This record gives sequence, C-alpha cells and structure tokens, in this order.
Amino acid sequence: MTLPWHQNAFAKLKQMIDQNHLPHALLITGMLRIGKFELMQQLVGVLINNDKTIDKDNVRQELDTSVLIRRSNYLNMIYCRAGEINPTTKNRSKNIRVDQIRKFCETLGKTANELQIGVIFYADQMNVNAANSLLKTLEEPRKNTLIILLAHNAKSLPVTIVSRCQSIHIGPAYDQATQAWIEQHIEHNEDFDVAHLLEAAHGVPFKVLDEFSGDRFIHYQKWQNQLLNIAIHPMTINQTEDFDGVEVEVLDCLQHLVIEGIRLKSLKREGGLVELNQIIMAAKIDFLFKLLNDVSHAINLSKTNANIKLLLDNILIVWSHITHLKTYPQILENKQ
Repeated sequence: MTLPWHQNAFAKLKQMIDQNHLPHALLITGMLRIGKFELMQQLVGVLINNDKTIDKDNVRQELDTSVLIRRSNYLNMIYCRAGEINPTTKNRSKNIRVDQIRKFCETLGKTANELQIGVIFYADQMNVNAANSLLKTLEEPRKNTLIILLAHNAKSLPVTIVSRCQSIHIGPAYDQATQAWIEQHIEHNEDFDVAHLLEAAHGVPFKVLDEFSGDRFIHYQKWQNQLLNIAIHPMTINQTEDFDGVEVEVLDCLQHLVIEGIRLKSLKREGGLVELNQIIMAAKIDFLFKLLNDVSHAINLSKTNANIKLLLDNILIVWSHITHLKTYPQILENKQ
C-alpha cells in the first residue's frame, strides 16, 4: 500500500514502468525519515512482482561483523550502506567506503538473465573515492540492471552522479490524507492537534511517530502536564526534577504547546487541553510569539556548547508568568 505522501513520487515511478522507460539509475531524495527506503521497497516489489520478499530484508540493522555489501532475499539484489564495520580498523564507518562500492559494482557486473538491482543508502554518505568508483558503473550501465541511490540531500552528491540518474523527490506532506494516516498510527490522537505535530516535524510523518514511540508518549504527556501546571501555578516551577537530562525534549514539548496556543488564540477557539485554554485566554498573543521565538532559539543553541539547563530555566521563568506579564523580558542574549 502506497503511503499517502508517496503518492506523487510512486505515480511517476509507475508511469516509467508502464511506459517501459525505467532508467538504469534512480536517485530517490527526501528529508531524513521521509520514507525513501519504503518507497524503494515498494518499487522493487512491483518490479519483481513480490513485495513480501523485499519486506523481509532487514538490511537497516547494524551488524557486529564486517561486510562490504548485503544480499536481499531476492537473489539478484544487493545493498550497500553506511555504518558497516571497517575490516581494517574494526571501527564502524560513518561513510560508505571505496572498497564497498568496488564490491557493489563487481557484483552487479556479473551476467544475469533476470533483473539485477543494487541499492545504495545513503548515497550522500559516500566518500569522494567511493563516489568516483561508482561513476564508471553509472556511465557504462549493464543491460538488465537497476541501481537505486537513496539520499537525504542531492546537493551533497557530485553533479556527475546526479546527472546520470533519474531523480525522484519525496517532499514534506501536510495534507489531510497524511494527517489521517498519522491519526491511525498514534494512540490518544484526540489529545493532540495532528496538523500541528506534522508542522513541528517539518512535514515528515515518521518523525511524528518517532515522537510517540515506546515510553516517549508517556514521558511526553508527563512533561506536558508539568508545563501546563507551571503556567497555571507558578510556584511549581521549583518542582522540575523530571526535566533533568531531557531539557531539549522538554523544550520541544513546550514549543508544541506554544504553537498550539497561538493557533487556538488566533482562531478564537478552544482546544482539548483545558489548562492550555486557560493560559491562552489570559496571555497576550504577542508575548506567546516572543516566547516561541525564544524557545526555538534555545533549541538551536542546544546544538552548541550552551548551558541547556540554564536556557530551560530561563524559559520556564517566563512561561510561569506568561498569563500576567506586563512587559516581555529579554531572556536570551545575542540572538541572530
């Protein structure tokens, strides 16, 4: 079944197949977790008329042994990926190495009567020598062979490689069908504005699911309740031990609350969270926007050497007074 946000990309691939115009090399691009691997699996399933065989491939799991390529359950299909253990250093490689690509090309170079498929993920993790080694195979493709490159960012690939591939891009999705898909895959979806969650995840549905996987949903609800309680009862700001070590996650949670608050206040509507309704009724919308800007900036600073605990403490002080602030304080200096 085609994922809702893959409809356009898969329609282009299907048209290539139906018109017998499938190229020798495909480049599938899109943001991290947008589902490039899943789209590739669906394509291969159609080509070999057996999607169940491809679904059994567990090649994204890291191995404790050194391998150059991995084989599919479909006999004429191989994978080349980053993160394999280097046989020389015994360390896990962050990049795809040239010895991997050489083995990949050598294997695809063997004659086969049936379609041969080689998948590289993620191609923008190839080092320079690996990319150069792949180029010859792309320039002189063998008959009955399809190479599929998956990449997060095509700009990170050499132009010579991109120009020899037919590109298919999976864009971010915010449509109703995608929102409905998310609602079907998360519990207690009535507690959240799915459109807002999708916006916060930059249109990447799998990222929304990641936010609520395992115990994360339980923790998220706990952080959300504590944050709402701080704004309603400011004295509870001293009871934030549960935020220690998860400051960025708490900032993300607060960001979601503030965005939802701004949305509801702008629409003059009430949401499903009673406490949030009380907060936005009393808070000034321009202060909410300023707080959102500070929270976003704090999240960006968390990627530097900034003291994230101090950043969160400063943010929470403002949040605890958001319903009765007369002027908005400057809490983060040197904002760009």
